[in-house]
Amino acid sequence: LRSAELGSPKGRRHAATMRFFASALVLLAAASAPAVVLAEEAAAGAETFEFQAEVNRLMDIIINSLYKNKEIFLREVISNGSDALDKIRFLAVSDKTALDSKKELEIRISFDKDARTLTIADSGVGMTKADLVANLGTVAKSGTTNFVEAMSGDASGDLSLIGQFGVGFYSVYLVADKVRVRSKHNDDGQHVWESAADSSFSVWEDATGESIGRGTEITLYLKEDAGEFLDQDRLEELVLRYSEFITFPIYLYKSKTETVELEDEEDEEDLDDEDEEDDEEGDEDLDEEDDEYEDEDEAPRTTTVTNWDWHQVNSESAIWARDTSDVGDDEYRSFYK
Repeated sequence: LRSAELGSPKGRRHAATMRFFASALVLLAAASAPAVVLAEEAAAGAETFEFQAEVNRLMDIIINSLYKNKEIFLREVISNGSDALDKIRFLAVSDKTALDSKKELEIRISFDKDARTLTIADSGVGMTKADLVANLGTVAKSGTTNFVEAMSGDASGDLSLIGQFGVGFYSVYLVADKVRVRSKHNDDGQHVWESAADSSFSVWEDATGESIGRGTEITLYLKEDAGEFLDQDRLEELVLRYSEFITFPIYLYKSKTETVELEDEEDEEDLDDEDEEDDEEGDEDLDEEDDEYEDEDEAPRTTTVTNWDWHQVNSESAIWARDTSDVGDDEYRSFYK
């Protein structure tokens, strides 16, 4: 339009139309590909991606949920870890070097009360950078859509079914404000995925972190109302419950308190000087001898020591892998609950 026409009603309508189409093109471009910008708050070289729209809706449902049985997140993370271990074991059948990066096939769980973190690590197949971006945020999956449709507008919807839709990972946001995933695949370097339950996530190469060899480590930064998952006994109870169907060993980093006897430094010195005093002992009077007997009868000094170590929780084989004569009635009832 000529400048003279811009102020006319026709010119204004034309300009508004052009602005509308320009905005539509921008929205269309944003919907067809995830936005990528440099992450200022993450590690150097990090990239920040927008969650795919359906994943955003899914996370909104989970984060704002009043679902009380929040412990299901542990079942889903353990199940995902077991699947990853099955995959690397299957790959090792045809590729003898697949397990060279780490021989042990296991899941390890630890917690830090001071940092309010819970960490679940597996030595499974792991994820490449592309896997982290695709599997945890940007690629539309039918399971995501189906679960969102099943839950949307249904206040009584059962979040415990989330694993059946293949999106169980996101249940971690029932208990966590922020989640960090470190993963190492045999075909790629070690990378970190992180999201604070907002509309985006960051991914960067883990150049400074400790190597995990192979597999995936998920660290949950727990919400204020999720303190029960920092309790050792509660965690062990839940891990035992959700490991009944897992054939791989699951270890929990536990503390054990025990009482130990203290060595008496004065007694050690007396023993060192015993030979020098042999000649003088015959001259000691009866009262001194009585005092010595009393000292010998005194209870030893003790102190309480707390030791931390890994303990296997699921020590028994899966119920279906055992002889029927070895399975008790209580185990059957527990299995079919």
